[in-house]
Amino acid sequence: MGRLAGLSPAPDPLRPAPLLLTFRVGRLMGPGFTVPEHTRMISPGWARLGWFGMVMVQFNDIVSPDALAARLAINGKKQLFQKIAALAADAYGLDAAIVAEALFDRERLGSTGFGGGVAIPHAKIPGLARMCALVVLLDPAMPFDAVDDAPVDIVFALLSPVDSGAEHLKTLARVSRYLRDDNNVARLRGANSAEALFALLASGGARDAA
Repeated sequence: MGRLAGLSPAPDPLRPAPLLLTFRVGRLMGPGFTVPEHTRMISPGWARLGWFGMVMVQFNDIVSPDALAARLAINGKKQLFQKIAALAADAYGLDAAIVAEALFDRERLGSTGFGGGVAIPHAKIPGLARMCALVVLLDPAMPFDAVDDAPVDIVFALLSPVDSGAEHLKTLARVSRYLRDDNNVARLRGANSAEALFALLASGGARDAA
């Protein structure tokens, strides 16, 4: 029997409708470089669904278990970026000197500390084939010239290919959304090892998708 004119077929319960996510990430980009609000339709495969109305944000697609460190005592941004660069060399085979310089050059444009004890340093790296991230927990927290002047103890660094304009911004939005959740931040602060940190980032944190 043919379909009646003007009627759409019933939705397939095995194919959930895409989710509508809105991201606001302008403040973390620094002076002279802001990002408008992004609204994007995503398929359910982009994230695991948890409770009704929640979306699970995961980072095991961009974070290697070897790109994490916990309870580091760091003396200044230069030493921090050198440590992140050393992790990037071990985890992703990158040139540590190039990574450290790129992160420092970006930081000179304005602090990537976006409040609440969190910083998201980011840079584009020549020759990098895909987005990758590194996460470092500091103890004690260090001054970072953040927007709220609070010292930073969670550093989520993001490295991107040079030509990854849209993907770079979308990943920054994704990281920012995760770190704006106080529960996610509290769980990260409670991680006492790189293994515990990776378990948290791989399992994700629940966020309201509305």
